[in-house]
Amino acid sequence: MQTRRQKFKKSYLLYSFKRDKVAMVSFSILALLLLAALFAPLLAPYNPYDPTVIDIMDSELPPSWMEEGEPRFFLGTDIQGRDLVSTMLYGLRISVLIGIGAVILQAVIGISVGLTAGYLGGKIDAVLMRIADVQLSFSTLMVAIIVSAIVQLSFGVGRYEQLAVPILIVIIGIAEWPQYARTVRASVLGEKNKEYVEAARVVGLDSRRIMFSHILPNTLSPVLVISTVQVANAVMSEAALSFLGLGMPVSKPSIGSLIDAGFEYIFSGAWWITFFPAVLLIVFILVINLLGDWLRDVLNPKLYKG
Repeated sequence: MQTRRQKFKKSYLLYSFKRDKVAMVSFSILALLLLAALFAPLLAPYNPYDPTVIDIMDSELPPSWMEEGEPRFFLGTDIQGRDLVSTMLYGLRISVLIGIGAVILQAVIGISVGLTAGYLGGKIDAVLMRIADVQLSFSTLMVAIIVSAIVQLSFGVGRYEQLAVPILIVIIGIAEWPQYARTVRASVLGEKNKEYVEAARVVGLDSRRIMFSHILPNTLSPVLVISTVQVANAVMSEAALSFLGLGMPVSKPSIGSLIDAGFEYIFSGAWWITFFPAVLLIVFILVINLLGDWLRDVLNPKLYKG
């Protein structure tokens, strides 16, 4: 019976996806961006990490179609003389890595806390949810700024640059896990008194197996919707931290650090250094949010209009 239900849900999702043009276009753009990030070393004309191919004399060159532009730099160069197309591809790769890594960490912590709190209830539920409430009372960006600043002071700027990616994953992941915990807890409260859970208890299954093998699969729909939105939020948080100088270093650019690096030059005429990475970030966030909206609606038949 469960297999038939899963097959029906998959066919329903596919049918709904084919009917929704916005979802199809958003998915196509997102797939292209993810493939471009994944194969950045193959697609990028230059390696922005290789100092032998970077010439400071090429810094702040405009796009190739402008008067002082050069054909070899289609979107121009940044302040260090790096090809902007190549730097954006590598930067997108880092932003996607941080976004997905942070969401995985959020999901692991939040799902574990939400399952435990919702299923066991009582004092455990009260304590875990109060911890989540305290976490939610702080701004995500504020938590990330404080932790990032402490880490930089503890490890030093040089060491921080080497560990920037895992540190940002941990910072953003720890800051956002309550979203998962509250959502999963609400779903567990609606599932734990159903007949299939009672049957699992009757046959003698332990609580851990009931939670992870029986209840968790039936709470994945809202988790999937949250994950799409949280990837976009994680990428935005990384971009904001990089813009404030607490994210990725200039030597290992992300989309946020590229926007930050070019912001001070935007009024001197080198607008492209900030403009094109900003457009890429907006498009990436937009298509993820559109897919998340479609997924939320299609998994709730009361909302979905086709």
